[in-house]
Amino acid sequence: MTVSTRAPSIGFVSLGCPKALTDSELILTQLSAEGYTTSKSFAGADLVIVNTCGFIDAAVKESLDTIGQALAENGRVIVTGCLGARPGDDGQASLVLQMHPSVLAVTGPHATQEVMDAVHRHVPKPHDPFVDLVPEQRAQFRGQAGIKLTPRHYAYLKISEGCNHRCSFCIIPSMRGDLVSRPVGEVLGEARALFESGVKELLIVSQDTSAYGVDVKYRTGFFDGRPIRTRMVELCAALADLAAAHGAWVRLHYVYPYPHVDELLPLMASGRILPYLDVPFQHSHPEVLRRMKRPASGERNLDRLLAWRAACPELVVRSTFIAGFPGETEDQFEHLLGFVRQAQIDRAGCFAYSPVQGASANALDGALPEALREQRRARFMAVAEEVSVARLQRRVGATMQVLVDHAPALGRKGGVGRSYADAPEIDGTVRLLPPQKASKTLKVGEFTRASIVAVDGHDLVAQPV
Repeated sequence: MTVSTRAPSIGFVSLGCPKALTDSELILTQLSAEGYTTSKSFAGADLVIVNTCGFIDAAVKESLDTIGQALAENGRVIVTGCLGARPGDDGQASLVLQMHPSVLAVTGPHATQEVMDAVHRHVPKPHDPFVDLVPEQRAQFRGQAGIKLTPRHYAYLKISEGCNHRCSFCIIPSMRGDLVSRPVGEVLGEARALFESGVKELLIVSQDTSAYGVDVKYRTGFFDGRPIRTRMVELCAALADLAAAHGAWVRLHYVYPYPHVDELLPLMASGRILPYLDVPFQHSHPEVLRRMKRPASGERNLDRLLAWRAACPELVVRSTFIAGFPGETEDQFEHLLGFVRQAQIDRAGCFAYSPVQGASANALDGALPEALREQRRARFMAVAEEVSVARLQRRVGATMQVLVDHAPALGRKGGVGRSYADAPEIDGTVRLLPPQKASKTLKVGEFTRASIVAVDGHDLVAQPV
């Protein structure tokens, strides 16, 4: 009898935010370590894993549609991620099982071992006679680079899971739980491994980056035998040291504007970490922020921003906002538009408010018609674009460092990159013109100096120098 030696093949889809992406990377790393291979198609796989998003209605629909497609093409599907934690219409059974009762298993987010247990039940791991007699090690691959779903030159590093806030429009804590900070030595070990693997830009993510260490009362941890507090500022200083040894960038996302964020500005002004802050303001008017149950004394945000810009004039701020929140008046919305203009938000995104199943905001009075919510979102984006383009125009004539993301034929016909002001996929880009010198080349994952010559919408146009 012939025994097949083909390794089991797993199809994989990762939906949602960078935090979900890091969960996917952990699962794929574990699968690879156990000898599974990945399939490029649903039909060709022994099983499919779908890592879902369940935050807003559009994300829920995309996740459910993807699960349906995987079931239609393969039939054997495991579901994980935020949507897996959402209850159904009766408040009891899983929404996923309610809509797709034939899936093999459903887990919530950040559940690597639960996913692997389900995989083992339905597609046993490959037999390896050299290691099968060794007691099982439940590897978590912390402190190692692992498999990455991003291009080789940048990576996301998640420093904590969950959130302690109870914002009225958000259900993330019900899906991902309260804040749990990763040990500081573990985070720095993974960062070092990523830099050593060739990563030139490390993007720090979590639900609330500013709250790192709150849950463990900022206890002292250790890295390379040195004591380091489990706190955002100390973590960033240590990350800056690691990045400097590799000529790499460190970019911060999901930074709530707490007072201690002020301590980061010297690191940014000196160039040790990028002068870029992704701050989820959501609104500006105190009454709307109160109804949203937002933390961090939101009414002082303008003063704090102005102080940050004074301490670091090169600072770039990106943010997200909600227009048409229940009870929002025209005056309160105009307050938000004024904030965007005064704060000079470099990059802004906006959602028209939509109810999310399980969010306490659903019970608030003053729900606005959908047409008005969409109208306000459009008005917001017009103002945000006006501010953003004006700030981009100030770059014309400057020479900037650009990280190259795309450069066919060594950039002889130009390429695409990003400056410190541009996070991948959510901000603009720098369109690189063909180099004027024949000896000048562009390589993906390397930095180049470029002179900004024009603005094209939300992007810059630059001449490599």
